[in-house]
Amino acid sequence: MTADFRNGPALQGILQHLEDERKILTAARRKAISCFVFGVFLTIAVSFFSLLPIWFYIPGIAVLLYTLNLYLKIAPAYLDYRVNFKSRLLKAILKSNYQDITFEPDDGLPEDEFMACQLFTEAPDKYSSKNSVTGSLAKTRFYFSEVNASYKTESTDVKDNRAEKWHEIFKGIIFTADFNKNFNGITMISPENIGSKLVGWFTKALPISNLSGSKLVVLEDPEFNKTFTTHSTDQIEARHILTPAMMNRILFLNKKTKSAVMLSFIASRLYIAFPLESNYFEPPPLSKSILGPSSIDQGLYIVQFMYDIINELDLNTKIRDKN
Repeated sequence: MTADFRNGPALQGILQHLEDERKILTAARRKAISCFVFGVFLTIAVSFFSLLPIWFYIPGIAVLLYTLNLYLKIAPAYLDYRVNFKSRLLKAILKSNYQDITFEPDDGLPEDEFMACQLFTEAPDKYSSKNSVTGSLAKTRFYFSEVNASYKTESTDVKDNRAEKWHEIFKGIIFTADFNKNFNGITMISPENIGSKLVGWFTKALPISNLSGSKLVVLEDPEFNKTFTTHSTDQIEARHILTPAMMNRILFLNKKTKSAVMLSFIASRLYIAFPLESNYFEPPPLSKSILGPSSIDQGLYIVQFMYDIINELDLNTKIRDKN
């Protein structure tokens, strides 16, 4: 896929323009670092001669002020570079590869939907969501966004000094898609083994057994029961959703991810939380050419991965059944 989009003259023009911006920023950053090192060296060298008048410090201070001015110019220029990378390059590439895709870097999952998906009980004190991707595959509509949510706790020591601490609720991607029916209840699927690789985020997620009116659902698939814990407010509906084929597909999806996933089926929609550390839609480091073959592979990979979920969970068949 990455070999095709670079052949288009329009995309080649955008890539070259961004590459020129990157080179200018890289040169400016190197200059700023060199000036900073020289300014610090000059100031320290003068300080060894304590009897010298204070005006001997002026050259070193002037170089440091010049360095500060360079950094103040680089910061907004780099912001423009990031904006152009997302709004011009990524939008064009995604559109050329997926015609039904809409990518909005400044949009994200609303905070009220983050709570409504029932995957987390702790209300965030700090919430941000960006890089919204909306699309469709056949009749299945889906969207996903990067989400970063955390909450704050405050404590007071014996001397009445207050301290605050931030705790991560979730960092990663939340994916949602149409399902096959309007659910009467809520069905939640969480990783079984909280002592494994998911402990970093699962302990902050929804304690499923506290879902009002929910009960443990013991399903017919031993591997699924070993991997996940399922709770639902409607036992019969949960079994209709989690057919043997669906359980196999969820297990397969879980094996493809680096960290265990959580799922909820609520209000005719499927939600999947993928805890991730990477920001998939950011430009590569300035030291790396944007013309390289892997400069935008992360963004394309995650979009294709989300597309594959539709097929792996067979959601299109379920939409046809619903219609």
